Parts: sequence; C-alpha cells; structure tokens
Amino acid sequence: MPGHRLFSMSILDSFQLHGRRALITGSSGGIGLALARALGQAGAHVILNGRSADKLQQAAATLQSENLSVSSQTFDVTNADEVRAAIEGIEAQGPIDILVNNAGMQIRGPLHEFADDDWHTLMKTNLDSVYFVSKAVAQKMIPRGQGKIINICSVQSELGRPGIAPYTASKGAVKMLTKGMAIDWGQFGLNVNGLGPGYFKTELTEKLVKDEAFTAWLVGRTPSRRWGDVEELGGAAVFLASEASRFMNGHVLYVDGGVTATL
Repeated sequence: MPGHRLFSMSILDSFQLHGRRALITGSSGGIGLALARALGQAGAHVILNGRSADKLQQAAATLQSENLSVSSQTFDVTNADEVRAAIEGIEAQGPIDILVNNAGMQIRGPLHEFADDDWHTLMKTNLDSVYFVSKAVAQKMIPRGQGKIINICSVQSELGRPGIAPYTASKGAVKMLTKGMAIDWGQFGLNVNGLGPGYFKTELTEKLVKDEAFTAWLVGRTPSRRWGDVEELGGAAVFLASEASRFMNGHVLYVDGGVTATL
C-alpha cells in the first residue's frame, strides 16, 4: 500500500523527526510557536508562517538561538492564490513532510448581534485556511505516498460556551474536515489527524487568565484543576507528526486537562 513501510525501528526512534520538514501556519507566537519548537526539538526543520514578516523574523531568531533548524515563509493562509504560490516555493526547497494547520482567531459576541463580516472573517481564518493549505500540500504529498497533516481543533470542536457560537461552529467544522481528509487521503499514505487544545495560557487568552471569576470557573471545570501551558502540547504534536502514529487517521487528540471528559 502507498506509504506503508515495514516498522523495524525502536519505539523511541519512531518519535524522531530528523530529516523531516514541517510547515506550521500561524506560528509567530502562542501555540503555533510552541508546536514549532517541539517539532524542531524532535529533529525536524520547521518552516514558520504568518502575515507579519517582522514577527516571523523575531520568532525564527528565537528558535535559531535554541539551535533549531528554522526558516520562514510569509503568506496569507486565507488567500488561495497566495497559498498555492507559497507551497510551490517551499516545495522547491524541499518536501513538506508535515503540515500543522494552526492559524486561527477568535471573535466573541452574542450570536443574535454578531456581524456578518465578522462571521466571514472568522470562517476564512479558522476553516477556509485549513482547506486551502491542506489541499495544496496534499497534492504534493500524494505522489510521494506519505505525509502528516495535523489540524488544530479545540475543545470547542465538542463543547460550546455562551458568546462564541461562530468559533464553535468553525472548530466543529475543522474536526469533520479532518475526518473527511483522512477518508479521502488515507488511501494515498497520508495521516490526517487533529490536535484539540483545551484552555492554555497564551497572549490571546491573557485577559481570561487575569479574570479571576473565569479562572475560578475553569479550574473548577477542569479535572486537572489548572490552565494548560503551551509546552504541554508538544508531546502530542510530535506523536502525531511521527512514525509512532502511523496507523492513526481521522482522530482528534484532545489535550485539555480532562475538560471533554466531564459535564
């Protein structure tokens, strides 16, 4: 079968990413940068992406100072033409073995007052980008008979909260798109899975972290009784990007301190 290889390496070696190239969208900070760091520490060359060249340069310099192999590519993941051109450029330098679709955004507000433009902006960033980038990369992976695609989902792929219905809709769609990609592309040797973070401390959640009432609610709601640290996503990302997950397809791996396990 395409992409199937006899598995003779040790279990620890199966987590190594040496010689692999990984593109991580939305990786100039936060969860994306943490995932890039983890994949780099496992041996991959990581390709950072974002829309701000300055932020990307700073992020790349940070990882390079940690002796990781890094490059960057500035392009808008919501623009299909830009995506196709960027993927062609990256592939000219070497194959994309691993794709992490991390770019995303949040716009909060009551659904009955939600602006139509905000709906479309959120869907373009959270859902359309996953389709555009995955399709462009999969078209390169399929002839090679192998490839790893990791779509960043969320606990909101399963659960809702007041004031974030559009975000929940977008992340629910990413979960189902992940399954659809696995169904269509698994036959070609591709592994497509999701990584579903719970509540993590990042610059995007800083206000919520500082909100004592929200943090008290979250800690009480989470079996692990705390916020997550972005570094705690790294192990799951390396697993999904490596040969260790070679028979996983269409699965969403939740790293959420147990939020999705309890009412």
